[in-house]
Amino acid sequence: MSTVDNRTTPVGFSAIRDDRVLRVTLTNPSRKNAINYDTMVALGDLFGTVGTDRAVRAIVLSGEGGDFCTGADLANAPAEAQRGITPEITMDAANRMVRAVVDAPVPVVTRIRGAAAGIGVALALAGDLVYAATDSYLLLAFINVGLMPDGGAAAMVAAAAGRARAAELALLGQRLPAAEAATFGLITRAVPDAELDATVEAAVRKLAHGPRRALELTKRALNEATLSALDTALAAEKKGQAELLTSPDFAEGATAMLTKRKPVFGD
Repeated sequence: MSTVDNRTTPVGFSAIRDDRVLRVTLTNPSRKNAINYDTMVALGDLFGTVGTDRAVRAIVLSGEGGDFCTGADLANAPAEAQRGITPEITMDAANRMVRAVVDAPVPVVTRIRGAAAGIGVALALAGDLVYAATDSYLLLAFINVGLMPDGGAAAMVAAAAGRARAAELALLGQRLPAAEAATFGLITRAVPDAELDATVEAAVRKLAHGPRRALELTKRALNEATLSALDTALAAEKKGQAELLTSPDFAEGATAMLTKRKPVFGD
């Protein structure tokens, strides 16, 4: 078992190679594994270079504690702005991270407990096999703070569940229980919490001893068949989100969320 270097984000995630499996775990449980700019950059770096380690046959992506990932860490936004990190730079990092997960040459297995919200939905769905505890949920919460889905969520949700379901999730910003997400084809399977780890490990064991090149080409073909609109969605999301991140509605939405009150958006 070896630890992968992730010096650029020492508290954002851990990456440990366990035989043929790379286990990537978001490690910000006090913030429900919300991720900041540095974490997005480092995750993009990690997934972008995983193909250089031929011993890795599968990746498990999970969150420490009771949640997978509740999206971008808005509490860290002022400090990032002081560093000169603009909305466009943030969106580039988010898009690169998601694209790197999708393009990883080995299968990525996502394990969801609790919440997968905001960019956490896109990060989760970027995996090839997505397993969730039945009491977990997906939440495209962007509209609730004056934003729009990003990280390719528009393309990935629509590709799996159709335009009508994607519109409902994106425009209403309501929780989708994991069992319903499985029924709609958004995730691979929802299982009782007590069975989640065993379910994930069964899939991982099979992948870890499979033919690496065949797995890579199969994954690539599936992505080309189902995610041909991903780059278009990422570009549209970057343009729209960069505008919205500087809007009065987002300022109101973020403040309301952090102070736990209902937002009052402008006319």
